[in-house]
Amino acid sequence: MRVIRVGTRKSQVSLARIQTDSVVATLKALYPGLQFEIIAMSTTGDKILDTALSKIGEKSLFTKELELALERNEVDLVVHSLKDLPTVLPPGFTIGAICKRESPYDAVVFHPKFVGKTLETLPEKSVVGTSSLRRAAQLQRKFPHLEFKSIRGNLNTRLRKLDELQEFSAIILAAAGLQRMGWQNRVGQILHPEECMYAVGQGALGVEVRAKDQDILDLVGVLHDPETLLRCIAERAFLRHLEGGCSVPVAVHTAMKDGQLYLTGGVWSLNGADSMQETMQATIHVPAQHEDGPEDDPQLVGITARNIPQQAQLAAESLGISLATLLLNKGAKNILDVARQLNDAH
Repeated sequence: MRVIRVGTRKSQVSLARIQTDSVVATLKALYPGLQFEIIAMSTTGDKILDTALSKIGEKSLFTKELELALERNEVDLVVHSLKDLPTVLPPGFTIGAICKRESPYDAVVFHPKFVGKTLETLPEKSVVGTSSLRRAAQLQRKFPHLEFKSIRGNLNTRLRKLDELQEFSAIILAAAGLQRMGWQNRVGQILHPEECMYAVGQGALGVEVRAKDQDILDLVGVLHDPETLLRCIAERAFLRHLEGGCSVPVAVHTAMKDGQLYLTGGVWSLNGADSMQETMQATIHVPAQHEDGPEDDPQLVGITARNIPQQAQLAAESLGISLATLLLNKGAKNILDVARQLNDAH
């Protein structure tokens, strides 16, 4: 039996492991004749837990070691949260599949003594923990009575810090992560786009493979969810064109309706005081899978999807670029540059 080796971040009950297991379970069902072996390893992001993510300044925090293993042919594919994958991948790698997106929204988990509250009704000067500049900038603007403070660690660690230290009244986490861990019961509030737009790719899983490994590309390509793929191409193209990363607050919201792809994107200053948001739409035909034959293999924002018509992918990419261009023309670059400088200075 052929063995397919799957790389993941080390830690037993971790989100990374649960996400990997779910993709492997899907692949096993599709390919009963293949064997899948999961290989776990530690990454830089897992080792540096005392520094805010935006300060470490390394785009590939959680992906570097896994990519090395891919490069050395020690594993054949790696499952990531798509939002952890930079919009430009190192040469030789590609995202061979984007699975159906779960909730892209952010969720608020409250300290036991504040259960039943919302961010709006938390007492003045309550401290809310988040590791994300994007969330902090938007929420500071929306809820000026709250204070936002960095909190690091995996989901288990963050929930423990919330419950055991009396430091935080609430923390903000991705709803999808809490769902996958089976902790929906801790969600006290879901933040909708008008309160907090989400990160590029949030809620979706990406499968990274060697760009030249045709066998594995064909194997994982069936996992592509057409709507998620097109939304995420538009989001990633927007971010790439803005040159945003972890160190600046950039957020998006996408929706697919009646053949139209809607993309809302925004940029914020670190404290949320300056902001700029716009929405654009494009007509995109969401294909039934395998409607066209395989196409050539150009990568768009690091993604290879041969079973989805190229025209739809290009239209999604072009929408992202157009929206970023619109914001840049209106002065977004200045907001982002200042945010970057301030973040580097801290």
